[in-house]
Amino acid sequence: MFDDTLIRQLAAELHQSEEGRVQVEHFSKRYPGMTIEDGYRISRAWMDLKRAEGRTVIGHKIGLTSRAMQQASQITEPDYGTLLDDMLFTCTPGQVLDIPAARFIAPRVEVELAFVLKAPLKGPDVTVEQVLAATDYVTPAIEIIDARIEQFDRHSKVMRKVFDTISDNAANAGIVIGGMKADPHSTNLPWCGAILRQNGVVEETGLAAGVQGHPAIGIAWLANKLAPWGESLQAGQIVLAGSFTRPVPAQAGDLFEADYGALGRLLFRFV
Repeated sequence: MFDDTLIRQLAAELHQSEEGRVQVEHFSKRYPGMTIEDGYRISRAWMDLKRAEGRTVIGHKIGLTSRAMQQASQITEPDYGTLLDDMLFTCTPGQVLDIPAARFIAPRVEVELAFVLKAPLKGPDVTVEQVLAATDYVTPAIEIIDARIEQFDRHSKVMRKVFDTISDNAANAGIVIGGMKADPHSTNLPWCGAILRQNGVVEETGLAAGVQGHPAIGIAWLANKLAPWGESLQAGQIVLAGSFTRPVPAQAGDLFEADYGALGRLLFRFV
């Protein structure tokens, strides 16, 4: 396990990487003994730096929810990160939201559902039924992921390990919302789907069932995983349930449309 000094050092590297838009090399290569717990401790230390600068926590994200992504990362469960107030972008129906591309290093777009809570969820034994009861509404959401740690090592071209992704706040960088507010009980959530277009071309389609069979499963999992850290999900927080499409790379000038059918459309452009 890393000592506190190393945790703070690596958190500061991530902070500087994001501010300077220059990626750092894999932590897991520099420290081969790195563990998943080390990754989460680094991520928390980085979020502490951001809170010290005035940022506030608005929720959480769940990643690596699909079986294919877990197998590729050689893990058996998802990962998670923290959403902060400056990550939130809100679409106005029928209008195109401009997102500053310069905020990111290598942004990619994922299609998800977001749960907005009306009551807290505290593990260790949270169930899907309790998640639905604690949810105010479910709404379409786009996660913008980014890489402060190189995705592929600059020398060996080896892909980063899950420890690196976890320490990098589970790759989270932004969230776009603005669709309809769906009732969690009367909506068939696994069958909620979306079509993602990039510059008019359909790049991805998917169903929320791709997120472990039901998107609420991940919310319960997260509440239970936070419990050993003395943390919980709070009323008013947004929780991203996990992507049900592959990440689509974005750059300045790209126009995206995420069409969720009856749940509305999210239109946004990187500028």
